[in-house]
Amino acid sequence: MNSNKTLHIKNGHLIDPANGIDAQQDLYIADGKVVAVGAAPAGFSADQTLDAAGMIVAPGFVDLSARLREPGYEYKATLESELQAAMQGGVTSLVCPPDTDPVLDEPGLVEMLKYRAKTLNQAHVHPLGALTVGLKGKALTEMAELTEAGCIGFAQAEEPVEDTNVLLRAMQYAKTFNYTVWLRPQDAHIGRGGIAASGPLASRLGLSGVPVMSETIALHTIFELMRSTGARVHLCRMSSAAGLELVRNAKKEGLPVTCDVGAHHVHLTDADIGFFDSNARLTPPLRSQRDRDAIRLGLLDGTVDALCSDHTPVDDDEKLLPFGEASPGATGLELLLSLTLKWADDYAAGQHHGADQAATRPLARAISRITADAARVAGLSSGTLSVGAVADVCVFDPQATWTVEASALASQGKHTPFLGYNLTGQVRATIVAGHIAYQRG
Repeated sequence: MNSNKTLHIKNGHLIDPANGIDAQQDLYIADGKVVAVGAAPAGFSADQTLDAAGMIVAPGFVDLSARLREPGYEYKATLESELQAAMQGGVTSLVCPPDTDPVLDEPGLVEMLKYRAKTLNQAHVHPLGALTVGLKGKALTEMAELTEAGCIGFAQAEEPVEDTNVLLRAMQYAKTFNYTVWLRPQDAHIGRGGIAASGPLASRLGLSGVPVMSETIALHTIFELMRSTGARVHLCRMSSAAGLELVRNAKKEGLPVTCDVGAHHVHLTDADIGFFDSNARLTPPLRSQRDRDAIRLGLLDGTVDALCSDHTPVDDDEKLLPFGEASPGATGLELLLSLTLKWADDYAAGQHHGADQAATRPLARAISRITADAARVAGLSSGTLSVGAVADVCVFDPQATWTVEASALASQGKHTPFLGYNLTGQVRATIVAGHIAYQRG
């Protein structure tokens, strides 16, 4: 990585929520670090200059859920393709779940993934280790060894722990060593095998349902275990109004809990399944407009800490099938910026019921959810342009429009419910540790 060069990003509008900066300021980078914001440091001479006139200069995005499909699912995607997608999407740090094949439950596998990612010289990859061996929910993994290998937390991906006693032991252990447990709240039995949100639409389409109580029952259990153990838990991809209300109350109570939502769930509802569109087959399933509106408001009031792409590339053989047989998932790394900006635009236009328009500038709030807030959740030092911080930067054009087409995506996964949509916001340059890793021609 040639990060010894000095880089001057000039004329851009700098938004750094971690430091409360939202103004036109220059950025100065040397030896892979931010060395000054605003005025040049004494004796600074730029090897490269990037003119960001008309652009937003922000910290590189931090994505809390991106499946890279390695090891084991290279026919769906490869590290090369997905890290290139991250670069095109301005994502410089990403968290990957442990549901690879083999599962990330041994230090050697984690070290191999970290090494492979590092040699590609693109986004920083932060794996989650499996909470239980093989994600089977029976025996706990060697969390200390996995942490040493580079895991930043422990998760079950889409496999709920059936035995509450196992989850209790896992959380006790995690608390002892100050690890974070990442859980997607879903009951092990209710809604299992369901493929759409329970409700009138699923009934009309004849699709088996996943009721909201699958999420809320799991949350009640998790919160009881948190009260008992004091463990820190991050809730992945919340999907319901009722679930978010429980999270809101848990935060008020002082439980050490954070949560995220997937970008698709911020904009879409179960009605977007339309005529059995398998691109809208997602996990968790898209829910009602009431749930969608609650998610949007939760992002605004801080109940929801972060927005993630929930990037899950799926190949044609597993997606071009009847809705119930298609694999759930959608590509998202390259859509994260545009979908975040759309939320900010809707907020600015007053389309959020209960929104306090004077509370903050919508764009800064939105960027915070994919930079500083996401980094805080994951315990990372990224997501900021503080002097001395690693120079991970995204330069984007907030006005540029693009059409979501398979040919426009670097990801090997070409399936998304937003195919054909015109979206606003396009990455012009992605800088990782001071070197320009991607620049749009």
